[in-house]
Amino acid sequence: MAGLQPQLLLLSAAVALALAGCAGLPDQRLAQEALARGDTATAEQNYQQLANLGYTEAQVGMADIYVESGDPEALRKAEATYRQAAEESPRAAARLGRLLASKPNASDAERREAEALLKRAAVGGEQNTLLPLALLYLQYPQAFPQVNAQQQISQWRAEGQPQADLAQILLYRTQGTYDQHLDEIAKICEQALATNDVCYVELATVYQKRGQADKQQALLERLRTGWKAGSIPPQRLDSVANVLADPAIGTPDGKAAKGLLEEIAPSYPAAWVSLARLLYDYPDLGDTEEMLGYLNKGREAAQPRADLLFGKLYYEGKLVPQDPFKAEQHLLKAAAAGESGANYYLGQIYRRGFLGQVYPDKALQRLLTSARGGQPNADMALAQMYSQGRGVQPDPVNAYVFSQLSLLSGKPEANDLAAQIALQLPANQRARAESLLQAERQYRGTQPNAAQTAAVAAVIDADDSTEAAAPAPTQAPSTAALKP
Repeated sequence: MAGLQPQLLLLSAAVALALAGCAGLPDQRLAQEALARGDTATAEQNYQQLANLGYTEAQVGMADIYVESGDPEALRKAEATYRQAAEESPRAAARLGRLLASKPNASDAERREAEALLKRAAVGGEQNTLLPLALLYLQYPQAFPQVNAQQQISQWRAEGQPQADLAQILLYRTQGTYDQHLDEIAKICEQALATNDVCYVELATVYQKRGQADKQQALLERLRTGWKAGSIPPQRLDSVANVLADPAIGTPDGKAAKGLLEEIAPSYPAAWVSLARLLYDYPDLGDTEEMLGYLNKGREAAQPRADLLFGKLYYEGKLVPQDPFKAEQHLLKAAAAGESGANYYLGQIYRRGFLGQVYPDKALQRLLTSARGGQPNADMALAQMYSQGRGVQPDPVNAYVFSQLSLLSGKPEANDLAAQIALQLPANQRARAESLLQAERQYRGTQPNAAQTAAVAAVIDADDSTEAAAPAPTQAPSTAALKP
């Protein structure tokens, strides 16, 4: 026995060394936990080392980090990384399908590839594939002429497919018939709340529209409990806070929204920007200094929405001194990161000569992008630009086209402007103006706009944080009339 003692000691030392070595190895669980709490540096370090060793799921995690950044170059890296893993991993195939489905300037061929990837991933056991498929069919019917979205969703529901009921809600949102189906939506989500946390957003919306304060309070308590237990992601609380603060949904409850956001902000930096926006909309909830503090925390965490709001503040000059140069700096950064709302303010800066002179080419580019993204105010700005002729040759045809499109805003000033411009349109140019107007309406009808995308964003991320982004226009109507 005594002779075995040295061997046992050597074995113990070897085990200890092995365990010590393991402590320094990359760990996928640690990476996932780090990502969940917003520590992307630790997550990336662990994922990258595992990915280099050939671990497919680590490649997927690495690509998820790229997607989360929202940077165009990072998105290209994400696509390439997902492709490396897609043959072996249904999860990677699903992620790649979702990325292609939301890719700006994607071709119909890429959208059909997205459909094939999502279907393949579903066969491989991935659950979060049906909603992205539904979104493809709803937003790009021209790419799938053989698919009737409602019939397909009804078939999924008859088959008992997971998320089929949520796809039906998605259809109601995109078709603008949500309010006509509140009873059905409430029934679906009250039954599915335990398994589909996106239903917190839907139920909060229904209760807010109906003014059901008691049900809303019980829902918020359950939401907080689930988040503290780690079963509900913080972005869900952010989305519910946005519902509570939205006056278009019902009587807003800014205090409740602020409470939710303050809870999650330390571990979910996007909430700092949501808090700043809340105080911007509801000044009685906090002062300017507090709002700017939230914004700076958002910028420190590289949140593009922080630059968008900073740009708006410097553009308006109400809460901070007006500074169009600082506004442009922030807005360009926000637009480059995919914040489409920045284009409207950039277009106004260039159109109005806030930088010392009018830049008509830049103004047209930014305002047209904003208008085609669903911003009627940008159409009104374009109509004014062409009717007043400031920096551009006056063009009654262009003025007429954009003034008619601006009527979607429902604003009295849009009605007045459209009526005035219609009177100024020469009779011999009316046919051409109507033809261009029809072409632009038809084009926009095939493009998901910003309002539509915002309506479905909370639904499409039912499994993870990869959300559908508003695709940029692909091929606009060819017309020389849209040149300054």
